[in-house]
Amino acid sequence: MPDEPLGEMDEDLMSWGREAHLNVLNLASILGVEPERYATDPLVLMPGLQNYADRLPLSEFEQSDWITLHTDLTSYLGDLLVERHGAAWVKVADQNSPTGYRFFVEVTDAGGMIRRVEPFDVVMEEFENLPIEIGRMIANAEAVLGIAPSVDS
Repeated sequence: MPDEPLGEMDEDLMSWGREAHLNVLNLASILGVEPERYATDPLVLMPGLQNYADRLPLSEFEQSDWITLHTDLTSYLGDLLVERHGAAWVKVADQNSPTGYRFFVEVTDAGGMIRRVEPFDVVMEEFENLPIEIGRMIANAEAVLGIAPSVDS
């Protein structure tokens, strides 16, 4: 079980969030979504990302393919939570992790409780329950965080 956040805004944490965001912007560009449009609403990437995931030959994937897909989906999920829900990346000490820490996304829910989810784990769970469903992945993370999806009028 992870410990409390390490507290400091260290270079690892800042780099992690920055790299996730840049990776998503690159992915958005590949899928035909302009950065400005993504910045307005990260959900605009969801249909293209789902179409992309649906067409992948998962049965032919090698380890490097899974790693790339995992990185892309983790980046998207974390960045979406930050951009859409005001969540923040946090670095949490974990003596069971090879690095000694893990990266989570954290929010304060409507009841004032701090809640965290690890996008890496949410995506891994999605891989264990194929087919990949981007909407389900997002909903699972939002449920763990206790945040309701916002619906634009």
